[in-house]
Amino acid sequence: MASTLLKVAAFSRWFRPTLMRAYSRTASLGQGVPGSVWKLGRLNHIAIAVPDMEKATSLYRDVLGATVSDKVPLPEHGVYTVFVELGNTKLELLHPLGEKSPIAGFLQKNKSGGMHHICIEVDNINAAISDLKAKNIRTLSAEPRIGAHGKPVMFLHPKDCDGVLVELEEA
Repeated sequence: MASTLLKVAAFSRWFRPTLMRAYSRTASLGQGVPGSVWKLGRLNHIAIAVPDMEKATSLYRDVLGATVSDKVPLPEHGVYTVFVELGNTKLELLHPLGEKSPIAGFLQKNKSGGMHHICIEVDNINAAISDLKAKNIRTLSAEPRIGAHGKPVMFLHPKDCDGVLVELEEA
């Protein structure tokens, strides 16, 4: 788990300056793609697949002192989730639920777990999906599904997003 923390910290140190440099050269925060009817919002969470949910929850709650949610089963997504509040964003701890869980496959390849996806808010998920599909960005399902926060979500194919699984969530 400590190696996962180091990976998240390294990602955060890289991601924030890179994102800010990109914004400083292109557009102000919250501005949409020119000519589009949707806007990209804030980073909602970083999801981490964990092989032992109780151990991971204890690390964030008991060792690091974070506020964590209860463990919630999401059978339609094949996962258990726990959210860790960080002030400016959240971590989503993911553990497999059921035999067809996508997290089970991830953990088979990554025995100690690791970063699974990032979630970014959008103001209009249907417009975002339509626009991204027109730009040849593949989605992992035909239609948005209701996510852990009770809002529509869509996952973008990592091969079209520089190797990162991106979840869009309607704000």
